[in-house]
Amino acid sequence: MAKKTDVGAGTPATVALTRAGIAFVPHLYEHDPAATNFGLEAAEKLGLDPDRVFKTLLADADGMLVVGIVPVTGLLDLKALAHAVGAKKAVMADPKLAERKSGYVVGGISPIGQKTPLTTVIDETAELSETVFVSGGRRGFDIELTPADLAGATNGTFAAIAR
Repeated sequence: MAKKTDVGAGTPATVALTRAGIAFVPHLYEHDPAATNFGLEAAEKLGLDPDRVFKTLLADADGMLVVGIVPVTGLLDLKALAHAVGAKKAVMADPKLAERKSGYVVGGISPIGQKTPLTTVIDETAELSETVFVSGGRRGFDIELTPADLAGATNGTFAAIAR
Protein backbone atom coordinates (compact mmCIF):
# COMPACT_ATOMS: atom_id res chain seq x y z
CA MET A 1 0.00 0.00 0.00
CA ALA A 2 1.53 3.30 -1.03
CA LYS A 3 1.70 6.19 1.34
CA LYS A 4 -0.29 9.09 -0.09
CA THR A 5 -0.85 12.42 1.52
CA ASP A 6 -1.72 14.64 -1.44
CA VAL A 7 -5.44 13.80 -1.55
CA GLY A 8 -7.22 14.96 1.56
CA ALA A 9 -3.96 16.05 3.14
CA GLY A 10 -4.08 18.29 6.11
CA THR A 11 -6.55 16.66 8.48
CA PRO A 12 -5.18 15.82 11.91
CA ALA A 13 -5.57 12.14 10.97
CA THR A 14 -3.39 12.36 7.85
CA VAL A 15 -0.84 14.51 9.65
CA ALA A 16 -0.63 11.98 12.53
CA LEU A 17 -0.26 9.03 10.15
CA THR A 18 2.40 10.80 8.09
CA ARG A 19 4.37 11.77 11.21
CA ALA A 20 4.20 8.17 12.47
CA GLY A 21 5.34 6.80 9.11
CA ILE A 22 2.17 4.72 8.76
CA ALA A 23 1.08 3.89 5.22
CA PHE A 24 -2.48 4.81 4.27
CA VAL A 25 -4.55 5.44 1.19
CA PRO A 26 -6.91 8.44 1.21
CA HIS A 27 -10.33 8.09 -0.42
CA LEU A 28 -12.45 11.14 -1.19
CA TYR A 29 -16.11 10.94 -2.19
CA GLU A 30 -18.92 13.42 -2.70
CA HIS A 31 -20.73 13.63 0.64
CA ASP A 32 -24.50 14.04 0.43
CA PRO A 33 -25.57 16.61 3.08
CA ALA A 34 -28.89 14.73 3.43
CA ALA A 35 -27.10 11.49 4.42
CA THR A 36 -27.54 10.40 8.02
CA ASN A 37 -25.61 7.11 8.01
CA PHE A 38 -22.17 8.39 7.12
CA GLY A 39 -20.43 5.01 7.18
CA LEU A 40 -22.87 3.30 4.85
CA GLU A 41 -22.72 6.34 2.58
CA ALA A 42 -18.92 5.96 2.41
CA ALA A 43 -19.20 2.25 1.59
CA GLU A 44 -21.73 2.90 -1.15
CA LYS A 45 -19.93 5.86 -2.72
CA LEU A 46 -16.55 4.12 -2.63
CA GLY A 47 -17.99 0.80 -3.89
CA LEU A 48 -16.79 -1.13 -0.82
CA ASP A 49 -17.97 -4.12 1.15
CA PRO A 50 -19.60 -2.35 4.14
CA ASP A 51 -18.00 -4.89 6.50
CA ARG A 52 -14.63 -3.23 5.76
CA VAL A 53 -15.84 0.27 6.63
CA PHE A 54 -15.73 1.16 10.32
CA LYS A 55 -17.39 3.94 12.28
CA THR A 56 -15.88 5.77 15.21
CA LEU A 57 -18.14 6.17 18.23
CA LEU A 58 -17.41 7.79 21.58
CA ALA A 59 -18.87 6.49 24.81
CA ASP A 60 -18.72 7.33 28.50
CA ALA A 61 -17.55 4.26 30.42
CA ASP A 62 -17.85 4.92 34.15
CA GLY A 63 -16.88 8.56 33.62
CA MET A 64 -14.03 7.81 31.19
CA LEU A 65 -14.49 8.84 27.55
CA VAL A 66 -13.56 5.93 25.25
CA VAL A 67 -13.58 5.23 21.51
CA GLY A 68 -15.30 2.20 20.00
CA ILE A 69 -14.58 1.37 16.35
CA VAL A 70 -17.15 -0.99 14.81
CA PRO A 71 -18.29 -1.99 11.31
CA VAL A 72 -20.88 0.37 9.82
CA THR A 73 -23.13 -2.67 9.34
CA GLY A 74 -23.33 -3.27 13.09
CA LEU A 75 -23.98 -1.54 16.37
CA LEU A 76 -21.67 -0.77 19.24
CA ASP A 77 -22.34 -3.18 22.12
CA LEU A 78 -21.98 -0.79 25.06
CA LYS A 79 -21.83 -3.59 27.62
CA ALA A 80 -19.00 -5.29 25.70
CA LEU A 81 -17.16 -1.98 25.32
CA ALA A 82 -17.44 -1.32 29.06
CA HIS A 83 -16.10 -4.81 29.77
CA ALA A 84 -13.21 -4.29 27.31
CA VAL A 85 -12.05 -1.17 29.18
CA GLY A 86 -12.68 -2.53 32.68
CA ALA A 87 -15.80 -0.46 33.35
CA LYS A 88 -19.16 -1.57 34.72
CA LYS A 89 -21.31 0.43 32.31
CA ALA A 90 -21.03 2.54 29.17
CA VAL A 91 -23.42 4.98 27.50
CA MET A 92 -23.05 6.90 24.26
CA ALA A 93 -21.24 10.20 24.75
CA ASP A 94 -23.00 13.48 24.10
CA PRO A 95 -22.27 14.43 20.46
CA LYS A 96 -21.06 17.92 21.43
CA LEU A 97 -18.61 16.41 23.93
CA ALA A 98 -17.47 13.91 21.29
CA GLU A 99 -16.78 16.78 18.89
CA ARG A 100 -14.98 18.86 21.52
CA LYS A 101 -12.73 16.02 22.72
CA SER A 102 -11.98 14.56 19.28
CA GLY A 103 -11.59 17.83 17.40
CA TYR A 104 -13.81 16.48 14.62
CA VAL A 105 -17.49 16.89 13.67
CA VAL A 106 -19.97 14.04 14.04
CA GLY A 107 -20.01 12.09 10.79
CA GLY A 108 -16.34 12.88 10.29
CA ILE A 109 -14.83 11.75 13.59
CA SER A 110 -11.62 9.91 12.87
CA PRO A 111 -10.15 7.59 15.47
CA ILE A 112 -6.72 8.93 14.44
CA GLY A 113 -5.27 12.30 15.38
CA GLN A 114 -7.90 13.18 17.96
CA LYS A 115 -7.37 16.35 19.99
CA THR A 116 -7.52 14.35 23.24
CA PRO A 117 -6.00 10.84 23.08
CA LEU A 118 -8.63 8.39 24.33
CA THR A 119 -8.67 4.70 25.18
CA THR A 120 -9.63 2.97 21.93
CA VAL A 121 -11.15 -0.45 21.27
CA ILE A 122 -11.49 -1.81 17.73
CA ASP A 123 -13.98 -4.56 16.99
CA GLU A 124 -12.13 -7.81 16.41
CA THR A 125 -13.78 -8.29 12.99
CA ALA A 126 -11.38 -5.66 11.65
CA GLU A 127 -8.66 -8.29 11.80
CA LEU A 128 -10.53 -10.37 9.19
CA SER A 129 -9.69 -7.87 6.42
CA GLU A 130 -6.34 -7.01 4.90
CA THR A 131 -7.28 -3.33 5.07
CA VAL A 132 -10.11 -1.36 6.65
CA PHE A 133 -11.58 2.09 6.12
CA VAL A 134 -12.16 4.73 8.80
CA SER A 135 -13.04 8.40 8.65
CA GLY A 136 -10.17 10.59 7.55
CA GLY A 137 -11.37 13.50 9.64
CA ARG A 138 -14.21 15.00 7.66
CA ARG A 139 -17.37 13.92 5.92
CA GLY A 140 -16.59 12.62 2.44
CA PHE A 141 -13.09 11.44 3.30
CA ASP A 142 -12.02 7.96 4.44
CA ILE A 143 -8.59 6.48 5.08
CA GLU A 144 -7.65 2.91 4.18
CA LEU A 145 -5.03 1.16 6.32
CA THR A 146 -4.26 -2.21 7.83
CA PRO A 147 -6.01 -3.18 11.07
CA ALA A 148 -2.60 -3.44 12.79
CA ASP A 149 -1.71 0.10 11.68
CA LEU A 150 -5.09 1.35 12.89
CA ALA A 151 -4.37 -0.19 16.29
CA GLY A 152 -0.89 1.29 16.28
CA ALA A 153 -2.07 4.77 15.30
CA THR A 154 -4.71 4.81 18.04
CA ASN A 155 -2.94 2.74 20.70
CA GLY A 156 -6.04 0.60 20.32
CA THR A 157 -6.83 -2.95 21.32
CA PHE A 158 -9.07 -5.51 19.64
CA ALA A 159 -12.17 -6.96 21.32
CA ALA A 160 -15.65 -8.20 20.40
CA ILE A 161 -17.57 -4.91 20.79
CA ALA A 162 -20.02 -5.04 17.86
CA ARG A 163 -23.39 -6.69 17.59
